[in-house]
Amino acid sequence: MSAQFGKRLRKGAATTTVAAIAVAALAASQAPGVTTDSAGRQTTGSPSPDATSGADDTATGNSRYYTDLPPLDSPTATPGTGGDTSGVTGSAERGIPATVLDAYKKAEASLRDSKPGCNLPWQLLAAIGKVESGQARGGRVDSDGTTFSKILGPVLNGGQFANISDTDNGAYDGDSAYDRAVGPMQFIPSTWEWAGRDGNDDGRKDPNNIYDAALAAGNYLCRFNWDLSDQSDLRRAILSYNNSTHYLNTVLSWLEYYRKGTHEVPDGTGTLPRTPSDSGGSGSTTSPSPSPRDTQKPKPPKDNDKPSNPPSTGGGSESPSNPPSTGGGSESPSTPSTPTDTVDHLENTGTGTLTATAGDAFAEKVSARAETKAGKAVAKVRIRFAVVGDTDATFTGGETFATVLTDSAGTATAPALQAGEKTGDFTVRATVVGRSVAGVDYKASVTARQADGLARTTDTELTCVPGGEFAEQVEVKATYKGAVADGVAATATLIKSPVDPTENDKGPYFKDADGKTVRTLTGLTTDKDGLLKLPKLYADDTTGTFQLRITTTGGAVLTVELKVAAAESASASPSPSA
Repeated sequence: MSAQFGKRLRKGAATTTVAAIAVAALAASQAPGVTTDSAGRQTTGSPSPDATSGADDTATGNSRYYTDLPPLDSPTATPGTGGDTSGVTGSAERGIPATVLDAYKKAEASLRDSKPGCNLPWQLLAAIGKVESGQARGGRVDSDGTTFSKILGPVLNGGQFANISDTDNGAYDGDSAYDRAVGPMQFIPSTWEWAGRDGNDDGRKDPNNIYDAALAAGNYLCRFNWDLSDQSDLRRAILSYNNSTHYLNTVLSWLEYYRKGTHEVPDGTGTLPRTPSDSGGSGSTTSPSPSPRDTQKPKPPKDNDKPSNPPSTGGGSESPSNPPSTGGGSESPSTPSTPTDTVDHLENTGTGTLTATAGDAFAEKVSARAETKAGKAVAKVRIRFAVVGDTDATFTGGETFATVLTDSAGTATAPALQAGEKTGDFTVRATVVGRSVAGVDYKASVTARQADGLARTTDTELTCVPGGEFAEQVEVKATYKGAVADGVAATATLIKSPVDPTENDKGPYFKDADGKTVRTLTGLTTDKDGLLKLPKLYADDTTGTFQLRITTTGGAVLTVELKVAAAESASASPSPSA
């Protein structure tokens, strides 16, 4: 048994026992809730994606992936090397091609800034990249991170894998009949449409570029406010990428492996997986035609870019019995109709006008129902919801697109909408993925934050001597329906009188940054506690009683009294009697 350690597990009777032990150990340590029998098969399910969040719509279309497990001799990084394992035995196996590794780390850094609560580790991207494409086929990428040729999964025509009719007219996958997973992180075109990112700042979102694909995968895994430092959220996110218990266990095993240490190897020299799954996961077939970028900038691979171990013909290649359609996008007459094919129209299930105050969540969710021409519900249809218009409102998790499968009643409900700070009207549009039928538009509106109450935080009398400054700054608290009103716009004006709210030309005043007299302040905003503290007030030589009026969006008004009077002189003490 000891002789097997440090070697890749391969299929075959001689390694069945070792494989079973390895899978069982990995399942027990990496995926709580998942157990295996003596043959290494899962005997209990793992947590499935949260159906209410739309996570049933996977990134890869649940097609083929690589099942190879990490070597059993876990890497141990040399102390002081920052996790580098290049000096230990088996370094090529645990190494990651330089450009691919750089893309993973840059994606982690980007998500740390944009979605810090997600806690995305780059090792998770590396684990998924290993399982999906063998780290872009061992790092066969150019200097910009684009694969020398397309990495395509099997045709999703309902044979061994899902049935997903073409959604991109072949733009990404070259197939105008059915979709295929594309690129080193294996996105299906309909998911790339909303998840795609420009990770290398070249102005394009290319699923065949490892920088774009890695950043897109990171954002995909971080949606729905998932916290990947939480085990349940981590498992949910991985399952949303490919809804398979075995896929979950395989990714978790590589995640733990890379967390123990790794290092970079030259591009094109990474080791490649050998064992594809029978179903589920994305593959690694190579398109004979170059990608659009390759056409624009031919860059043949160098000798050391050619992998020493090319992918096996079973590792994600198309099944010979299911070749792409050659009918210019039309399906074979023998191909059975899919649920999507039967959809005639979408119906609004009762969602009314959507309204929310800036910064708040919309109380109502958008919901649509897929129906046949006869009005019968159609289940298992992918509905895409898109936020359209000049707005910063998003779905929960910060995305402007969400794709959800219809349930048994034909209904798909989008994730909750979150209003941004931009006010005004916008639209949420529901469409059927892979079917040209009219969409349904839902009107939405974001109104400004407002307050209906203002009150001073102290009752100290505000007084000043001519030419002096008021000892206390004016501070008020804004409320709306009794609750704290944060982020509310306000204006403060020194007015002539309670009946004449025009700006006064004498009496108390504020100073601007240049020290000049200002008697109206605009652009004020209450803080998170609804508080607003005004700048210092000064007085000219005019004595009397003056008014400061504060108003907010929503109609809250407060008038504060200010007094300017000469200081009282001390009276002389009476002379003692003679």
